[in-house]
Amino acid sequence: MQTRPDPVLPADEDARALAQSLLRQARHAALGVLDPDHGGPAVSLIAFGLDSEGVPLTLISGLAPHMAALRANPAASVMVGDPGPRGDPLTHPRLMIRAEARLVDRATGDHAQLRDPWLVAHPKAKLYIDFTDFAFARLHPVSALLNAGFGRAFRLSPAELLPGGTSA
Repeated sequence: MQTRPDPVLPADEDARALAQSLLRQARHAALGVLDPDHGGPAVSLIAFGLDSEGVPLTLISGLAPHMAALRANPAASVMVGDPGPRGDPLTHPRLMIRAEARLVDRATGDHAQLRDPWLVAHPKAKLYIDFTDFAFARLHPVSALLNAGFGRAFRLSPAELLPGGTSA
């Protein structure tokens, strides 16, 4: 029996640079979680950014269903990448990250350090960032898959997503 070759390649320098660029440019993302009520997948549109180390980050209301999902099970996935103004959306690059969400306690200095840079990238968040039900969640990468366009897919390690990151 003949096995098919894996069409997903290890990341090269160009793939790493593209993945890191997609992360830096993203201001929103799709967040996948497991719904605690029925166990099935659920997807939400979230505000997105990176912390000072380059770890994906979001700010979530405690009232949001995806916050309850992350509290019940920190396994998540995130997709960044916008289709361009023309052409088939599936030909534009996008990055999917399997992640583990870690909530940032509002009472810590960590939360305070994240606040001002978040507001620079997301100025409208000034309306709600200080509400007590809002918290940051770091989305620590477990693995990643870059679809760089038709027939160009790459696997990336968590280290390869960080600024200056190279393969392990």
